[in-house]
Amino acid sequence: MKKVLVLGAGLVAKPLVRYLLDIPDYHVTVASRTVSKAHELIEGHARGKAVALLVDDSESLEKLIRECDLAVSLVPYTYHVAIAKLCLKHKKHLMTTSYISPAMKALDGAAKDAGLVFMNELGLDPGIDHMSAMKIIDAVKKDGGHIAHFKSWCGGLPAPEANTNPFGYKFSWSPRGVVMAGRNEAHFLENGKQVDIPGPELFDNHRPVEVPGAGKFEGYPNRDSLPYSEIYGIVGTKTMFRGTLRFEGWCRTWKKIADMGYLNEAKINTAGLTYGKLTAQLIKSAGESVKAETAAFCKVPVDSDIVSRLEWLGLFGSEPVAAGKDNAMDILCARLIEKLAYAPGERDMIVLHHDFTAEYPGGKTQKITSTLVDFGVPHGASSMSRTVSLPAAIGVRLILDGKFTRTGVHAPTMPEAYLPILAELETLGIQCKEAWGAKS
Repeated sequence: MKKVLVLGAGLVAKPLVRYLLDIPDYHVTVASRTVSKAHELIEGHARGKAVALLVDDSESLEKLIRECDLAVSLVPYTYHVAIAKLCLKHKKHLMTTSYISPAMKALDGAAKDAGLVFMNELGLDPGIDHMSAMKIIDAVKKDGGHIAHFKSWCGGLPAPEANTNPFGYKFSWSPRGVVMAGRNEAHFLENGKQVDIPGPELFDNHRPVEVPGAGKFEGYPNRDSLPYSEIYGIVGTKTMFRGTLRFEGWCRTWKKIADMGYLNEAKINTAGLTYGKLTAQLIKSAGESVKAETAAFCKVPVDSDIVSRLEWLGLFGSEPVAAGKDNAMDILCARLIEKLAYAPGERDMIVLHHDFTAEYPGGKTQKITSTLVDFGVPHGASSMSRTVSLPAAIGVRLILDGKFTRTGVHAPTMPEAYLPILAELETLGIQCKEAWGAKS
C-alpha cells in the first residue's frame, strides 16, 4: 500500500484526494487544522484517514511525514521548506503546487543525495502553463526552430452566466493571494526590450486580450517573467511575457483601491470603525461625504464605474468592519469574501492562453497558440480546484509508481513529467487545444 499524506484541506484539495483514493493500492491521510474539512474530503473511504493538525506543531507533523511515502503540501507556501526538511530527514518524496522559492531550490543537492523527488509548481499557474508551453517549445526545437516571441495569459474567472457583479470576479480560492498579487512589481521582455513595472504602477499597465473561444479580457503583467527564458530553454527570445487575465474594468478599479491604501497591512484601531470611516481615514478626508471625497481622491467623476464598484462593495457605508481584523488589507479581504462569492450551482472558468512566434532556418516564421478553457461543475468541483490539484495528483502517481525518477527539486518542464500528465488530464476533460499556423 502506497501512503500519501495530504497537508491541507482547503478549496483545491478535494479533486486530488478523490483521484488518489480511486487508485486501489493507495492510502491517503488528510491532515487539516479543521479536521471536519478533512473528513469531508475522505467521505468515509476505507483507504482514507482524516487527522487534526496544526502545521506549526512540528512534532505531530514529523510523525505524519515519517509514516508516509510522499507528502503533498497544500498549506501556505511559507511552510513548504520546513516540510521539505522533514521529508529529507525521513527520506520521503514531496509534492507542492507552489513556486520554487530560493530556499526550496537550495535543497536540490540534498534531495538528489537522498534519492528523493521534490516536485513543485505542479498545479495550474504554475503547472499546466509550464507543461503546455514546454510541449510546444520542445516540438519547435525538434523541428529545427526556436521561439522568438512568447506570451502567456492565465485567469480564474466566473463563467459568463455567473459574471453577475460589478467587479466581474468571484473567489474560488483565498482572496488574500489575489489582493497581495496587486502589490507585486513586474518584469518582462517585449520585442527585445526589458520592461520593469514598479508595484504601485502594476494596474496602470494593462492591455486588451482576446482569447479564441473565450472572449475579450484585460490583462496585466504577472510578477517576474524574465527567468522563464532560461527555465523554458529559450534564452535569446525577444519577448517573454506572463500575464493575468481579468474582465474589463478590474485594473482601473484596483489601481484606485491600491492608491487609497486598502492593500496596507499596518495595524489600525478598529474600535467603532465602519467601512465608510475606514475609507475616510485611508484617504485622509473629513468624512462628510465619503463617496464624493473618494471620487475626488481617485480623480474620477462621482458617477464613474470605479466609484460605483466601491459603493457596491460597501466601502462608503455605515456597516462595522469585519470583526477580528486589524489592518486594511484583511478587512478588505473579509469584505471580498462576503460580496464576491459564488452562489450554489454557479460555475467558475479557467482561461489559459499561450501565444508563440517560432522562427526557422531560412527566415520562415510560424504562429502557434495553446488554449485551455475549462469550467467548473455545477454543485461539484470548481475548475480552479480541478486544474490546480489534479496535475499534482497525477504527479504523485508518477512518482510513487516509479515512472518519474529524476531526483532533486523540480518543476514539471521535462518531457517525462509533462507528457504523461497532460495526457492523463485530457482523459479527465482538461485539454489544451493547440493551433499551428503555416510556416511563411
